[in-house]
Amino acid sequence: MGILRKPKVAVGQAGGPTAVINASLLGFIDAVKADCRVYGIVNAFQGLTEDRMIEIDEAIYGKLVRYRFLPGAVLGSGRWAMTEEDYQTAVRNLKRRDIHHLVLIGGNGTMFACKELARVAEACGYELAVIGIPKTVDNDLMETDHSPGYGSAARYVASSVRDIGADLKSMQNFEKVRIIETMGRNVGWLTAASMLLKESEEQPPHLICVPERPFVLEKFLQDIERIVNNIGYALVVISEGVRDSSGNVLSQLTLHKKMTGTVLGGASRFLAKKVSSELNLPSRAELLGMNQRCFASVVSIVDRREAETLGKEAAALLRSGAGGRMVTLVREHSPQGAYVCRVGDCPLEAVAGRERLLPDDVVNERGTAVSESFKEWLRPLVGYDLEPFPDWDFAEEILLRKGDKMR
Repeated sequence: MGILRKPKVAVGQAGGPTAVINASLLGFIDAVKADCRVYGIVNAFQGLTEDRMIEIDEAIYGKLVRYRFLPGAVLGSGRWAMTEEDYQTAVRNLKRRDIHHLVLIGGNGTMFACKELARVAEACGYELAVIGIPKTVDNDLMETDHSPGYGSAARYVASSVRDIGADLKSMQNFEKVRIIETMGRNVGWLTAASMLLKESEEQPPHLICVPERPFVLEKFLQDIERIVNNIGYALVVISEGVRDSSGNVLSQLTLHKKMTGTVLGGASRFLAKKVSSELNLPSRAELLGMNQRCFASVVSIVDRREAETLGKEAAALLRSGAGGRMVTLVREHSPQGAYVCRVGDCPLEAVAGRERLLPDDVVNERGTAVSESFKEWLRPLVGYDLEPFPDWDFAEEILLRKGDKMR
């Protein structure tokens, strides 16, 4: 990119934000603002369709840079289902502004839209280089070892489940079962992360349910009853998208609007009611909610660093003249066991509209444990400073001392 020519580049943030999505944005802007005119797309695909963009000059950049470590999408995000007409309109808007470089930060739906924008531009003879930067707490993007946003969300889930488990353990004379619901429409990567700090059978979570495996209510209730009988209480973690053998999600709310789509949620409440009515056990539903993707206090340092690095790598790809690609993270083997991850890239076609499911061997058949290899893979993404609580039965200890009296 010649400095005198000052080519234009548009950048946007699409889909559900993460706690580190702004690090990717600022990493990219930092790397191109000296030799490009950068335009921020307001609300991503909606902004592309409605031609809502703002040039990021020094004054605007001075405001944006303060959001580098903040959650949420500073340019605005949201969900916008693109139609063929929308793709055509978006390319016309880019052409009218003479923007030949487009960078979008998002998940597999975003990468599909990137591919379609490149297709439409090529069909109408407009030169447009499109680059994708991965982002998703679901970790369901193909071709990358993991996605920025997942490490921080997994850290939040693992620490929350650890803490809620300690609370329930101390309250088991009042309530016996808690069912925690995580994000994960079609994949169980976040639910599996809840097992990271579990070191014994007695430690929570005692059972996890993921969308990759059909949910059987009868078996679930039998498992809960067995766990309560053996341990005294049961803490369960389920993905919001758990489905029965017919593929039906346990609970969902469908909003028939272009900008919202289908919202999953409520499976934990449904199951808590079933446990209470069928087993006569006090049961509570817990929805971890939006904190999974925006809780800035527990952001993974590795996650934030990699998010920013991929933003800079997207800029390098544009400088090389590449288009139609997504930047990736490639984990390398280290003889010393240290975490080593380099940047790479792949064609958008290899990612667009595809989902990376949780491998079968991560969760055992009973749903009571995850593999050690998964924990080893996850640990550097979450951070080594996050530790399990001591496996101490404080209730039993107190009972043993019950006869002690002040002398």
